[in-house]
Amino acid sequence: MLYYLFQYLDKQFDFVGAGVFRYISFRAVAAIVLSLFITAVYGRTLILYLIKKQVGETIRDLPIPGQKQKQGTPTMGGIIIILGILVPTLLFARLDNIYIILLIITSIWLGLVGFLDDYIKVFKKNKAGLHGTFKVIGQIGLGLIVGLTLYFNEKITVREYSSYNVEVAAKSSDNFANALDNNAQANFQYEDVKKTSTTVPFIKDNELRYSEVFSFMGGFEWLGYVLVVIFIITAVSNGANITDGMDGLAAGTSAIIGVTLGILAYVSGNTIFAEYLGIMYIPNSGELVIFCAAFVGACIGFLWYNSHPAQIFMGDTGSLALGGIIATLALTIRKELMLPIICGIFLVENLSVVVQVAYFKYTKRKYGEGRRIFKMSPIHHHYQMLGYHESKIVTRFWIVGILLAAIALGTLKLR
Repeated sequence: MLYYLFQYLDKQFDFVGAGVFRYISFRAVAAIVLSLFITAVYGRTLILYLIKKQVGETIRDLPIPGQKQKQGTPTMGGIIIILGILVPTLLFARLDNIYIILLIITSIWLGLVGFLDDYIKVFKKNKAGLHGTFKVIGQIGLGLIVGLTLYFNEKITVREYSSYNVEVAAKSSDNFANALDNNAQANFQYEDVKKTSTTVPFIKDNELRYSEVFSFMGGFEWLGYVLVVIFIITAVSNGANITDGMDGLAAGTSAIIGVTLGILAYVSGNTIFAEYLGIMYIPNSGELVIFCAAFVGACIGFLWYNSHPAQIFMGDTGSLALGGIIATLALTIRKELMLPIICGIFLVENLSVVVQVAYFKYTKRKYGEGRRIFKMSPIHHHYQMLGYHESKIVTRFWIVGILLAAIALGTLKLR
């Protein structure tokens, strides 16, 4: 909203300083500052309100050190995370941008699904929460919206150049910094084409076209692509949900992922960097940097109260939304095949549960007694059972997340 206001003031009245809102970098900084302010300052107000309403977490009776002490800790803190994302986005991002619209829908959609789950657990005193079927329906519904939009919307394109010179384009602007920030485009020819392609990491000619992958479907290639989108959104949102089992683990990991995706969005939406790195240039995707900044600020601000010992939990309201946002972000910038690296923590957490359950069922059929690979799943509880302190586990998971982020960014040149 502020973007349009200051754009009007700049054009009509030559308002001093209004032109700075044209720059993605400035609006991204403003978004992260406001997001941190909302979550860190108003988070306390939310905690007091939830305590007053007795909105406390119901903890399962598990043989884990320190688990019982968490009983009654306010939950549904995902509300403040979503507000910390949406308010700066609405103020500083261009709301006519199709990518921003998709991310806003994702935040609200899965936030509502998670809110219903938390509401049933807390107010209806049903530990099971929202039935798994309805969660999946919600994830599939979002997958349909995102998948069909990305496939059919005419504003979602990839730019292909017939000739381009980085140095010429940079010199065509007032200075190199402006060229980077404003995507200076001069002295080259290009065409915006409609195609569903993605980036394949570690490969030189790293473009994979879904239309070719699903060509056997004869005119229904879009259906194959939509199914892929549904799978990715469901997997990542569930991964974030499972990871949210320790103080600060999901929020900190999501912040690291958000920074990584923000960098990838910036280079994908900048003509100079896209050409230099040899990656797809996606018109208008640079605007996602503002959303990523708000996302990271909200996660870090929430850690103020969610770090050990947690004063509030995000609940499914936050974890499902964070996972869905990450998946949609990766899909919009055509980096979904990098998610196993970027979201390696989520992947391992998911797999630890799948492997544990599958092995337990297999051994029960074969030996008449179920056996386990891990002392407890998800895997972060396995380390707790081994005697590691919760803070140490969370910190080490963050370190692994940073390492995975560095590897993901390295794929831009390692081919």
